[in-house]
Amino acid sequence: MEEVSKRVQKVQREVQRHLAEIIRSKGMAFFGGALVTVSEVRMSPDLSYAKVFISCFPSEKRADVMQTLEDKTKAIRGDLGRVVAKQLRIVPELAFFEDTTLDYAQHIDDVLARDPVKPSSEETGEE
Repeated sequence: MEEVSKRVQKVQREVQRHLAEIIRSKGMAFFGGALVTVSEVRMSPDLSYAKVFISCFPSEKRADVMQTLEDKTKAIRGDLGRVVAKQLRIVPELAFFEDTTLDYAQHIDDVLARDPVKPSSEETGEE
């Protein structure tokens, strides 16, 4: 995996912060009562493209949230452009992706709770 420059990292953090604020300002009603967070932003080296990873709670509303974001991408990009116009030459194109790390963590917890590892007789000292 190639290393990301310090400038790109700084812009990623700023874009993530601004997008999170824009999405928060829309409110939960805008997303059908779901709590939506921007978990990560990955920028292209030329800063013209941003992959935005979205986490949603409850996860059952993820499809609706992603559809809303897809439909409102231009408006969200416009809002971002108004905020970062003085800092960035180009407002990046936005692409929204689901962040499934919370679901994966929940799956691991479920598996561990369902099938606990039983110590062997050697470990417990039993014969």
